[in-house]
Amino acid sequence: MANVRGKDIEVLFSASAIARRNLELAKEIAHREFENLLVISVLKGSFIFAADLIRAMHDVGISPEVEFIMISSYGAGKTSGDIKVLRDIDNEVVGRDILLIDDILESGKTLRFVRDLLLSRGAKSVSIAVLLDKRMRRTSDINADFVGFDCPDHFVVGYGMDAGHAFRELPFVGVVKGED
Repeated sequence: MANVRGKDIEVLFSASAIARRNLELAKEIAHREFENLLVISVLKGSFIFAADLIRAMHDVGISPEVEFIMISSYGAGKTSGDIKVLRDIDNEVVGRDILLIDDILESGKTLRFVRDLLLSRGAKSVSIAVLLDKRMRRTSDINADFVGFDCPDHFVVGYGMDAGHAFRELPFVGVVKGED
């Protein structure tokens, strides 16, 4: 248990467990033998995971180009069902292998939207890496190719993920007690 800003946070995945898993994921990714790999991080929640995973990929001999896309699927604090590209990538994707990196796969709507968008633009392949997978929340027909951890059905914070713009900086993933 950690106390941050007067809130008790139960640690689900420690910083050391995440670091170990990132290296394992990088090795799994290296076995795929991607060609002309473009990594696209889905902002904002994935920024820490993406940075650490990309560095781990470098450690196992993968040197991809890196891009960022910002997607919105929320309106007034609730999922609206409308998905919008707030910030698009600059690179051409035609004929390229793409690795989408996101923090958490829940319903799958956002990642399916981005995957389908990239394929419609001519990407050769689109694979998905997520830190956390909440399979029980899936409503879209999509799965991640690379999964850090299966996540229990809790609202999680830390390691880039927030609650009301707080807790992104935490080096671990946890649950704010009394607010789940």
